Amino acid sequence: MRYRALIIDVSAKSWELREYRLDEVLGPIDFGIKLHLEDVESWKRSPYDPSNALVLGAGVFAGSKLFGCHRVAVVFRSLETMGLHVSTMGGVAYKFIGCGVHAIAIVGRAHKPTIVFIRGSEKGVESVNFVNIEPHHLESIYAGYGGRKGAYALEKWLIDTFWDYISETHARPIVVGPAAWRTIFGALVSVDVDLTRRDLVEGSEEFAARGGPGSVLAQVHNVAAIVAGGTWRPQLPTTLLNMSELSKYVSDALGKDYSSAVTEATTKYRYDPHYGAGGTFGVNYPHYRELLPLFNFNSIYLRKEIRKRIADLIIEHYWKPFKEEVFEKSKVWRTCGEPCPAACKKVWRGKKVDYEPFEGVGPLIGVMKLDKSVKVVDEIDQLGFDAIEIGHVIAWLLESVYRGLLEPEDIGISERPILDPLLLNVDLWSRNAELALELVRGLVNKRTEVLKLVAELGIRRAAKILDDRYVARVSALGLRFEDLAIYLPFGSHGYMTPNFYWTPGFLVPIPITGRYWTNYSTTFMEPEEYAKTVFVRALKEYELDNAGFCRFHRGWAEKILAKLYECLGVSIDIDEHAKEMYRKIVEYNVKADAKPRFLESERAKDVIVTLATELGASEWESKFSKNRDDALKEWWSRFAKAFAELLGIDPSYAEL
Repeated sequence: MRYRALIIDVSAKSWELREYRLDEVLGPIDFGIKLHLEDVESWKRSPYDPSNALVLGAGVFAGSKLFGCHRVAVVFRSLETMGLHVSTMGGVAYKFIGCGVHAIAIVGRAHKPTIVFIRGSEKGVESVNFVNIEPHHLESIYAGYGGRKGAYALEKWLIDTFWDYISETHARPIVVGPAAWRTIFGALVSVDVDLTRRDLVEGSEEFAARGGPGSVLAQVHNVAAIVAGGTWRPQLPTTLLNMSELSKYVSDALGKDYSSAVTEATTKYRYDPHYGAGGTFGVNYPHYRELLPLFNFNSIYLRKEIRKRIADLIIEHYWKPFKEEVFEKSKVWRTCGEPCPAACKKVWRGKKVDYEPFEGVGPLIGVMKLDKSVKVVDEIDQLGFDAIEIGHVIAWLLESVYRGLLEPEDIGISERPILDPLLLNVDLWSRNAELALELVRGLVNKRTEVLKLVAELGIRRAAKILDDRYVARVSALGLRFEDLAIYLPFGSHGYMTPNFYWTPGFLVPIPITGRYWTNYSTTFMEPEEYAKTVFVRALKEYELDNAGFCRFHRGWAEKILAKLYECLGVSIDIDEHAKEMYRKIVEYNVKADAKPRFLESERAKDVIVTLATELGASEWESKFSKNRDDALKEWWSRFAKAFAELLGIDPSYAEL
């Protein structure tokens, strides 16, 4: 078996098939790293250069009967971090694999907005076609089509316009929305297609969003959609294709029944009887409670008693209505598009509800009413934004107004936000949802000069420009714009915001953050010990993504991944392989001026410092109280040194 990849040059409208031995390329991330670092050397040029290949691919187990193995990984140079980044979307490979290859790479820049069609037959790739769409036509579709707008409207239009092609190939379109063309926060969006109803499957929408891959596809390559499918199937051993053989093979490898192992590993995401709910939203809120990040992470400064009272309000007004509707009444659960017993997509009144999108425009900005936040999340999704990044942007801008760094008219909102956590008033706080909706629409339309800056440059660069533009306000308040934002800086201009957890794991010096390639538990420990835990998770998560496995299946898949590769005739130390590829990501980012740098933001620093106090790390609490910055630099630099030793690289990969 070989890993098959298709290089598509959208400027020349040409394509080239490449095949790699599995000891060369084990999966889509390997392929993406090899292409960027060795072939196109995209680090030499601007991330807006057409050499910034967007790689989208499945793992080598796609097409098998294994549960959870049809995730697609996307590799690209991010317009946010300025370095190599990886994002993923679930279930898409289940239909994508039929196009005749495991992965595609988009290079070049189309002369007009383009839709790329890839058809596979039993022999492999049969055809690649390019269909132009006029900008005004694309805008009219985004404005509204088939009862939807944005990315959802574009996918519905593709289904209706190219129905014969989609029905024959079983293709699942991957599209971008308006956010991808107008901001650097654009996601790739793919909603599963119901071939019987000729419509989108409500609740089975997926987003490859972190780092802005949609913005790369749109702004760098001028591509609006990829429609790939067909009848090709990889040549896999019968052990992976016959369910009874597979069950025996996996059961023997695990030492327990396959079905039981999968059920046990995915309990949180399907249904956890301890909470009477499931999915990330259903479990995270009752699990984390007073450790939840609230009011743009200002909760880290609150006494535990206050945080507990706010958590009680969240449970009563935000979580319970979800639990009652989804687990006691309607019980609408979906998958990402592949057969999977986890059914992790929990649908509330027609909308898929996950923790992070609903946290970002929920409790993070004080909104604790599901009917309020669902409108904002739906707008974010249809416009095609990265929901985590846009959650940070909204919280940062709202607090900037709340603190007096900005006026409401500077960002086009109708009134001042209510962000006082001591009010303990759900009705008052929930008014922020309408302001968030105004901001989402304002960002995609660049309604004000401030919003234009943020949309085009991101939080870090915009904050520094705003420091100069509003120097009098900054001076009077003794507060910089970046001090209200939470991000890890990369190089001169890049950055990445963390996922919504109170943890050091997204703010330590690692080459790829904003994803779960870290230890994101609420913990604080000696930097050397913490580096070991982050290192292990980074490699394991790399291995899962590179194999195309959903991390919700990590509880069983990680244990036998090497054994599964043996089915394909590959005998490899996958930890060492992941370590080598991770080193290459570091190498790329160093060349691209995207080294992780010490924290610039006061709020970001305090995320780590306050956690030491919260968890009773008395020695570090004492150090931080005497000289916070010096002590934090010590902790951070010791982490970097330990991480470098584990990886076998020079500690200069990170900058103080």
